[in-house]
Amino acid sequence: MTTKKQTEGAVETLPQIETPKMYKVILLNDDYTPMDFVILILRRFFAKSEEESTKIMLDVHKKWSGVAGVFTLEIAEMKVMQVNQFARSNQHPLKCMMEPE
Repeated sequence: MTTKKQTEGAVETLPQIETPKMYKVILLNDDYTPMDFVILILRRFFAKSEEESTKIMLDVHKKWSGVAGVFTLEIAEMKVMQVNQFARSNQHPLKCMMEPE
């Protein structure tokens, strides 16, 4: 999409910048990952406060999923990879995924 700008009798076409598509990063519940570990993930990888982390962790626990954050594609992919690798390296089955907002 473009916009037009008048300059000294000439019409100049400027490109319109589109906002990037955003993606939700979602933590999925399982029966084995401790709640404290989920809070650690949220604090370490998503810079959430203790209160925010606890609320999201309870969503994961009660609703089987919780949104950790909303990011551009590249950032969301990186967060998902970091969380999944960290969970595996700590021998927890916690899964993280992303979906378009």
